[in-house]
Amino acid sequence: MRIFKAEQVAFLDDYTIQSEGIKSIDLMERASGCVADWIVNHYQPLEVAVFAGPGNNGGDALAVARLLIFKGFNVTVFIPSSEQKYSDCFKINLNRLADLTEVVALDWKGNVPLLDLAKYQLIIDGLFGSGLSRPLSGYPSELVKHLNQSNIPIVSIDIPSGLMSEPDGFVLSESIITSTYTLTFEFPKLSFFFEASAPYVGRWEILSIGIDSKAKELSETTWNYSDRNYISSIIHDRPKFSHKGTFGHALLVAGSKGKMGAAILAARASLRSGVGLLTAHVPSCGNEIMHASVPEAMVRADNGEFTVTNIPVSDAIKAIGIGPGIGTSKETANALKKLLSSCDVPLVLDADALNILSENRELLPLLPKNTILTPHPKELERLVGKSLSAFERLRLAVDFAKKYQVYVILKGAHTAMLLPDGQCWFNSTGNPGMATAGSGDVLTGILLGLVTQGYTSKEACLLGVYLHGLSGDLALENGSEESLVAGDLIENLGKAFTTLKND
Repeated sequence: MRIFKAEQVAFLDDYTIQSEGIKSIDLMERASGCVADWIVNHYQPLEVAVFAGPGNNGGDALAVARLLIFKGFNVTVFIPSSEQKYSDCFKINLNRLADLTEVVALDWKGNVPLLDLAKYQLIIDGLFGSGLSRPLSGYPSELVKHLNQSNIPIVSIDIPSGLMSEPDGFVLSESIITSTYTLTFEFPKLSFFFEASAPYVGRWEILSIGIDSKAKELSETTWNYSDRNYISSIIHDRPKFSHKGTFGHALLVAGSKGKMGAAILAARASLRSGVGLLTAHVPSCGNEIMHASVPEAMVRADNGEFTVTNIPVSDAIKAIGIGPGIGTSKETANALKKLLSSCDVPLVLDADALNILSENRELLPLLPKNTILTPHPKELERLVGKSLSAFERLRLAVDFAKKYQVYVILKGAHTAMLLPDGQCWFNSTGNPGMATAGSGDVLTGILLGLVTQGYTSKEACLLGVYLHGLSGDLALENGSEESLVAGDLIENLGKAFTTLKND
């Protein structure tokens, strides 16, 4: 799924209107019908207060109000009294609403009245849409604050009023609706993927309103969202007469004294991801631990007792994963340098391998093209430098991926995958329960397993991150966010694959 900026949305709407031979009000009716249907499916008929601004977002709200009345809801509508600022679609929907319910005109040039909202169980926010270009002030700002203080659930149409759809330069303040739900049209807004906007957006859902697919193709964007249909199409079929050699031989370099758990988790995840053969290269102190914990893997003990000091690679190896629990000793750093200098197979770098890179930046030009790096925000900061905001941090990650022609997986609530061509993909699976020790080691194992089987780096990133999050979501079916541990992700990988294959 592609993500578009606010100015592109107008083109998408206009193109759809022209291609279907309909009017703007017809597309608005379609969108409003989707919102009304969602509300009917989530709430019993109740007292609703609808706040409509003078533009097309307000027009949506007026249409939603009318449709809810027909469904048995008791609706009161609040609009600005400045008629000269009403959009054409707002005027049409205001006329359609005539005599159906009480419409209260508020003087937006005056002081905000102390509206008594006690009788309402739901507020619908249709004050401002995605075209907003500056922070709210004056009456709209005070009205938003008043609605937020009501403690009544708020459903925002398309975007919370006061929040800008692009995160570069927006100002977060009390003058933004704090939504319970945000019902956005066709695709999410870019700002939804950043932590700073989470309190305002609440839970968001995408409602399809039938935007013309050709219009999307004609609109350029570097922002994408990994929906299930697309991810399902990535999965490779496994031939009936295949054997373990068909799915490749992976080398996992992991572990050090006291950190063998990371190696175990990554190895198990790699095997669960479908790799044919796995060799785990570990310090000699972890030899027996790995044999006992992951009997399906072959184990090769390093000459170093407590750390990895050398990484020999045979011709049979199809991909290498390195980093989980290896530490950052001088000997391990030298081993990584030698590997980068001679490696000609796909690489997955995580954890301490990334920390070694940040401490030895002269190694960065040695990264083979299409290498996959999986930093969390602090690890990325050590690689690319500090940033003033999450959006700036993402921009730095994009620049890094382009400069070194690598894939960067920036882990988070909506893990971002930055591609060498400048594209960014946000992941759509996962939950807060995955914020637990070892979760990243599992992801490394999944990615290693996929690239070893022949998935491209892009395919492995998109599919691997999605499977990782989906496994976490499936784990919640028999547990909770609080009780989830990294091993639960591995145990649910099989079900995650099945879920995607059955779509």
